[in-house]
Amino acid sequence: MANTYTQCYVHLIFSPKNREALIKREWKNNLERYISVCIQNRKHKLLVLNAQPDHIHILIGYYLSDLIPDMVQDIKTSSTRWINENKLSAFKFEWQRGYGAFTHSKSQIDKVIKYITSQEDHHKKISFKIEYMEILRKNDIEFDDRYLFEFFD
Repeated sequence: MANTYTQCYVHLIFSPKNREALIKREWKNNLERYISVCIQNRKHKLLVLNAQPDHIHILIGYYLSDLIPDMVQDIKTSSTRWINENKLSAFKFEWQRGYGAFTHSKSQIDKVIKYITSQEDHHKKISFKIEYMEILRKNDIEFDDRYLFEFFD
């Protein structure tokens, strides 16, 4: 539609099944590159992506004609297939069901990018479970523990 302008930023978070630390340092960069291509092929603008052993953060400039659930499903399905076909995990790799998707304003982008790029240091102080629950609370999202990622302490 002519004269339609949009600007949406979406922060995605998801985890391997059972929140296991299956994303290994040896292939983390290749996984990030693979997922980057998936995102760009769907016309989103990748701003930052950081895979940790037990979860991943992605910040995109969101292309509104693509549905978030479809995009996340595509990323998970294709990256799962890629990981398993390349035998990168000693175990059958799967992503957990569900994900977090949070919007941010342009004024928050630099802060969110810094937050995502500093995940390794961040998780020396706080667990992924606590981090994720804090994000939900900060965004006033009501949740039921039964439907969160499967956290095993």
